Amino acid sequence: MSTNLKQRPRWRKQALIGLIAGALSFAAGAALAGECPADKRVPDGQGAKNAGHAAKGVTDVVINTLDVANEPSVQVKGRLFRGRKLEIQPGGIVPWHSHADRPALLLIATGEITEHASTCAVPIVHKAGDVTAEKAPTSHWWQNHGKTPVVIWAFDLFRTEDKMNEHMM
Repeated sequence: MSTNLKQRPRWRKQALIGLIAGALSFAAGAALAGECPADKRVPDGQGAKNAGHAAKGVTDVVINTLDVANEPSVQVKGRLFRGRKLEIQPGGIVPWHSHADRPALLLIATGEITEHASTCAVPIVHKAGDVTAEKAPTSHWWQNHGKTPVVIWAFDLFRTEDKMNEHMM
């Protein structure tokens, strides 16, 4: 269920913005855990390919959105700052998708999951506590090879024109 932050008290808005700012600063200063090793980075399209997997065992819940066009300090038209909780069951797959025009930050809250990225020659393992950036030109898919569910908190700049498909990975 999506809610608009306009409906929430001001302190909640400020707390959410502070939380996100903290996550961004943590991500900037954190070790490069869960990233493609420097010697394995390749031009887009030379890494993992679209394996054609459909979504499997994935729950995607939009927890909140913020229309950044209405935020005086930002005013990015045509974008929603969107927060989601994804839960990927053992054996579950997040299908191939692109970040060519939708940057995101992800926090792996629980479990361990493998990313197959178009810009990396090897699979990338993400563990609980890792924060990873998804950005252009990357396309990728993810799979939970473990025995426990993986929970990911995802925050992206979602295009408002894609509102009809708000669960787009």
